[in-house]
Amino acid sequence: MPPETDWIVPQWPVGPKVHALITTRNGGVSLPPLDTFNLGAQVGDDAEALLSNRRKLRARLPAEPYWLRQVHGTRVVNAAEGVDLPEADACIATQPGQVCAVLVADCLPVLLCDRAGTTVAAAHAGWRGLSAGVLENTIAALPCPAENLLAYMGPAIGPDAFEVGADVLEAFTQADPGAADSFRAKSGTQPQERKWLADLYSLARRRLARAGVTAVFGGDFCTFREREQFFSHRRDKRAGRQAALIWLSA
Repeated sequence: MPPETDWIVPQWPVGPKVHALITTRNGGVSLPPLDTFNLGAQVGDDAEALLSNRRKLRARLPAEPYWLRQVHGTRVVNAAEGVDLPEADACIATQPGQVCAVLVADCLPVLLCDRAGTTVAAAHAGWRGLSAGVLENTIAALPCPAENLLAYMGPAIGPDAFEVGADVLEAFTQADPGAADSFRAKSGTQPQERKWLADLYSLARRRLARAGVTAVFGGDFCTFREREQFFSHRRDKRAGRQAALIWLSA
């Protein structure tokens, strides 16, 4: 049996004012197939179960998370704006107690902070947003040089499970031919039906490095393979959502 709660506290060399947390699928009250700690509001969960799970999460945080209406895009918002459910895929904060949050279930959550502990960000980086520049936009929105940033890559679908077509390969290699190194061609497929295995972690590292962020941590999970711990949309079709959160303390 999985543990009641096994949320992840990222291990990276941040200052004492930076706090981060990544939930797993365990420790909540949602029923199958969203069992048990679903935090997503758009997956058909029972309203009371979702509220109970979000209340449990809120108890670990200094404030309500700044939830986004994620659309696999590149828009970045500031938590200080206080707009309810803004359409965006990344959030930044510069004030203590503002909790940046993204929801994922195979897409890559990327947490960012500066070395001085004065600003944080969370980005939702599925392949569409990643190839379109969501990480670059997030870095540009932060009020500090990119070389002063640290990045943590949370749980995403791993390189042995993320099968994609030519459209995904082309989306990355058109602007960066070297991104082809992050794809492995699958054997036994006809040229017109060619499939690849894509490494989201490797692709994100390339994007971060090109933007000036070289201190990158995490990236050793697979939501698809680690069924006991993570939701996976590709594996289960109807899946809950785990959250990646980051905030500053005073």
